[in-house]
Amino acid sequence: MGKINKLMEIGYAELNVRDLDKMTRYYTDTVGLSLIEKTDSQSKLGIAESGKVLLILEETQGQDNLEVKAGLFHTAFLLPERRHLGNTLYNLLKNEVAIAGASDHGYSEALYLQDPEGNGIEIYRDKPKEEWVLNDDGTIPGVTEQMDAHGVLDSRDEKVSPLFPEGTVVGHIHLSVSDLKESEQFYTDALGMDLKYEYGAQARFIAAGDYHHHIGMNTWAGSGLPKRRSGDLGLRQFTLVLPDRTDIDKLADRLSENGYPFKREQDSLSVTDPNGIIITFNVID
Repeated sequence: MGKINKLMEIGYAELNVRDLDKMTRYYTDTVGLSLIEKTDSQSKLGIAESGKVLLILEETQGQDNLEVKAGLFHTAFLLPERRHLGNTLYNLLKNEVAIAGASDHGYSEALYLQDPEGNGIEIYRDKPKEEWVLNDDGTIPGVTEQMDAHGVLDSRDEKVSPLFPEGTVVGHIHLSVSDLKESEQFYTDALGMDLKYEYGAQARFIAAGDYHHHIGMNTWAGSGLPKRRSGDLGLRQFTLVLPDRTDIDKLADRLSENGYPFKREQDSLSVTDPNGIIITFNVID
């Protein structure tokens, strides 16, 4: 089977949370997402101007996790330009928000946070592709160096509001996985993405088309982590968006050939990865 459509995009991430109100306030007041819709048990967060949803918080009454499980390492929100990252960094510093990290990855500049329930967050901007290292085999190696925080702050534009403007998307999802080889095979062989970079023995970066990565995965918390269950706090599912229904058809064929069960509707398909994480593929509206 061929590769997954190179125009594939991330849709949104969905988290099971313990305290919906507290988490909603954090993602709006601290991170910068806008509240699109809220019920007693769910918040949809995203871009105010278009109403695009990037994150869903679902209040869950299940048991607190007593052990580290496979799941989310971070949800990564991709801002359109460096000045927007400058606005975010300035806002975080002004409000004395704890920043877990600030890195230059060669192809991007990124800030790292952790929400009140321990879910990782990345807020980043991509550098122009002319600045990426592109190998002849299609791989895109990255680095982890100190971000030029002063340069990012100097780029900010006070005229831009809100912090997450139109054009912001979920750029990638980074997972803590149980078995690196098994997860890599699922996302490459069964879903048809490409391995873009091997970061040592414990991390892989995978993408559709010529992006540096749509999916990151690592075993930094240890190998053999227990799989997730549907009621566990943290990442419940994320969505991937494909251009056409025929892409869903091809994906269904590929999953069948590789022996992965899935649920199919006319314009969507859901499959559970080897870590117990649900992935739902939809067709662009």
